[in-house]
Amino acid sequence: MLLTTILLWALNLSVTKYILTHGLHPLPYAAVRYGLAAAIFVCITLVAERTLRVERRHLPLVGLAIAALFANQLSFVLALDRTTASTIGLLLGAIPIFAGLLGLFIGAEHPSRRFWLGALVSSVGVALVAVGSAGDVSGGPVGILLGLSTGATWALYSVTVAPLMRTYSPYRISALVIPGAWVLLFLVGLPASRDQDWALGPEIWALLLFATIGPLVVTNVLWFRSIHRIGPARATLAVNLQPFVAAVLAVILLSEPLSALQVAGGVLIGVGILLARRRAPVAQGVLESGP
Repeated sequence: MLLTTILLWALNLSVTKYILTHGLHPLPYAAVRYGLAAAIFVCITLVAERTLRVERRHLPLVGLAIAALFANQLSFVLALDRTTASTIGLLLGAIPIFAGLLGLFIGAEHPSRRFWLGALVSSVGVALVAVGSAGDVSGGPVGILLGLSTGATWALYSVTVAPLMRTYSPYRISALVIPGAWVLLFLVGLPASRDQDWALGPEIWALLLFATIGPLVVTNVLWFRSIHRIGPARATLAVNLQPFVAAVLAVILLSEPLSALQVAGGVLIGVGILLARRRAPVAQGVLESGP
């Protein structure tokens, strides 16, 4: 289940990149995908739990989670529109570092020297990925910044939902947060959706359906069953493979270039994560990374 989850999350970057380069614009893609996922999660939760209710004291956290997921998906689709899936995959490897820094900011974490050493090593890795992608005409600083924003906002989302996970199931959280994020994506993407040519062909619609049901819905179920079976620490450590699997799949499936500097940067990001990690947060990976 865990390996299937990792593969689906990794494959999503290549699938999304292919969709965006074959006729569907970023904002309409995000709006349609999240609209479909919102309907699915609401139905699942109502059937399984009979309610979407949350306590009033938790509403601010739900609102912050909605804002974080909206920013994450906005960054995600715009980043993939501007640079390669392999580059974004490698940059997403820095998510645990962002989560640690956010934990320090809110006072939930007290990083050790190992964490700061890992953060430094990962930062050098991010810099190498950025420099290595500079020669690609589809890259550039905007794509890199959007990729980093994708990782940072996913870390913010993970930290935000962690307290909610102590009270509510992941399905109820998803049934609240995903529809909220979809409303924002729909409003922001409305002008682009009006200009979108929706005669995309069955292949693109099939891939869009896969990107919704596979990496966004099925992985939610598999991820939490994996946590129940083997524990959050082992499961989350294994998920650190996902960015590198995503980069490899992008090279194979999309024939994307991957320079030696990018490979070296990806390795340093991974080394930095291993140095910094003390305890894996349960909430990481509630939904796809996106990612």
